[in-house]
Amino acid sequence: MSTFFYMLLAFVVGILVGWFIWGRLRGELDSLRGDLDRTRSERDRLRADSDRLKGELDACGRARGDLESRLRNAPAAKAGADKAATPAPAALISTPASATAAAAKAAPAKPAAAKKPAATKTAAAKPAAKAAAPKKAAAPAKKAAAPKAAATKADNLRRLIGIGPVNERLLKGQGVTTYAQIAAWTDADVKRIEEVLNFDGRIAREKWIEQAKLLATGDEAEFVRQFPTAGTASNT
Repeated sequence: MSTFFYMLLAFVVGILVGWFIWGRLRGELDSLRGDLDRTRSERDRLRADSDRLKGELDACGRARGDLESRLRNAPAAKAGADKAATPAPAALISTPASATAAAAKAAPAKPAAAKKPAATKTAAAKPAAKAAAPKKAAAPAKKAAAPKAAATKADNLRRLIGIGPVNERLLKGQGVTTYAQIAAWTDADVKRIEEVLNFDGRIAREKWIEQAKLLATGDEAEFVRQFPTAGTASNT
């Protein structure tokens, strides 16, 4: 009777231990499956980035070929233009001495009153000089307007966690170059940018907008405190 009891007790204990071990193994298996899914997602994203980079390289190759063909054709075109601009020989355009002398004899003597047009020419030159004066005065105005045309200085977007060289280039392609722009993103902007970057909720997870707000306001101390892994120069 005691032997049967011990056998039954060992059977029950074995079942409990097996159940416990199976539960742990099942949890680890689920965790491995989740890691595998994340790895596959990351692999798909990298493939998309690789395809995009290949397309950009192809476009650069075509542009380079076009430029090389233009450079090869440029010397020939320049030589033709120089040849067309070469002046005719002096022998073809000079006037014979005899013809010049005959023209001088045939020309009537100018009366003394012919000097008056010179004064008229001088008087006509004065309004022209007055008309040229406003142009000189307009030059400082253009210089004064130059600071308004200066473009907004781009920020180093790679300081934000999650923005590397590829994402920075894609953001600049969408016209995003400053922290202030990212800080002002709406839900619609986030959705549009995530479609371009092939993300799914990553902007919210990595808190791009919160990081950009701190950097846009110049609060470096709070930025370093909240995001110590972001670094101070480049998030690489």
